[in-house]
Amino acid sequence: MTPPQGYHKAQPGDFCLLKKSLYGLKQASRQWNIEFTSFLKNLGFVQSPHDHCLFTQHTGTLTVILLVYIDDIILTGNSIDAITKCKLALHSKFTVKDLGPMKYFLGLEIARSNQATFISQTKYISDVLKDAGMFNCKPASCPLPQGLHLSPDTREPFDTPDMYRRLLGRLLYINLTRPDICYAVQHLSQFMSMPRKPHWEAALHLLRYLKGSLQQGLYFPVSADMSLNAYCDSDWAACTHSRKSLSGYCIYLGPCLISWKTKKQPTVSKSSAEAEYRAMANTVCELLWISYILQDLQVTVPLPIPLHCDSKAAMHIAANPVFHERTKHIEIDCHLVRDQLQQGFILPHYLPTEEQLAYIFTKALPACRHVNLTHKLNLLPLPAST
Repeated sequence: MTPPQGYHKAQPGDFCLLKKSLYGLKQASRQWNIEFTSFLKNLGFVQSPHDHCLFTQHTGTLTVILLVYIDDIILTGNSIDAITKCKLALHSKFTVKDLGPMKYFLGLEIARSNQATFISQTKYISDVLKDAGMFNCKPASCPLPQGLHLSPDTREPFDTPDMYRRLLGRLLYINLTRPDICYAVQHLSQFMSMPRKPHWEAALHLLRYLKGSLQQGLYFPVSADMSLNAYCDSDWAACTHSRKSLSGYCIYLGPCLISWKTKKQPTVSKSSAEAEYRAMANTVCELLWISYILQDLQVTVPLPIPLHCDSKAAMHIAANPVFHERTKHIEIDCHLVRDQLQQGFILPHYLPTEEQLAYIFTKALPACRHVNLTHKLNLLPLPAST
């Protein structure tokens, strides 16, 4: 570590030997990660090259999986003895506090039964509502009013932009268990540099929606189905300011929703087919990453993976290897869709827009359509029996 400020005995080029990390030092987190990672590797764990927070240990038929976030750890496996042995080894090296079966982790509330696992953020959302003075507000039926499109230069600036930025940061974290607000949070996040009053009013409308759906969370039923299913959609030229399109996707492992995203595309698409094709490319990248993680967990994924899209033109671009006037301007990296199709990793399927689950990630929908899609995302209130 570099000598601290105020220490004048150090000569130019001198460094201090760090024997013990302290909170607050810039190097502390890195040194802790190096120490913890090396210890786990000595125990026989393998660090995933695709997610450096994931460690796996496979010994014959025994499997232990460890997931770490700074100094908070989730430990699971198929053998209680192996998990207990790992806990004792960790305790011999570090000061470990065993909290037992996971019920609360970094704001996530976990309820488990023999039939399912339910993950929610009821307490965290309640705290956000109280801090914003919205706990007793009137609930709203949808995250944003239907057809709402905000722009960066409407009306006067918001007086306290730090308050807006702090709220959006907390809403981004709530998105971990609430895919139904994914589009709304993405839309509002575009204006954090200079928020205006309409942006703040829309954020308060989103809080009103969270108030009305406070008990909702993700429902993961127990299932032996390890097949992946993906849905992708786009909204062409959705941004009224830049005319860039939006991509949205959701991915299921068996009956469980495990990944979702709404993101503005980096370039302007010349047609709706091109926007849909870029959305397919984003989804394929996520599918590849998920398949790598499942390989680390020794889970075999049936191929090809169905990729559901409501654009026949985009499917034709993926299946047709011929470059022509309509596709020659598309970046080469987008054609990984075509490559993975030819390799048998994905198989695009057409479905009508009315059945497109990813539709909720690209538009502000009417309340009835929004509620229908949230149920299909397995976003439900906490069951009484769980």
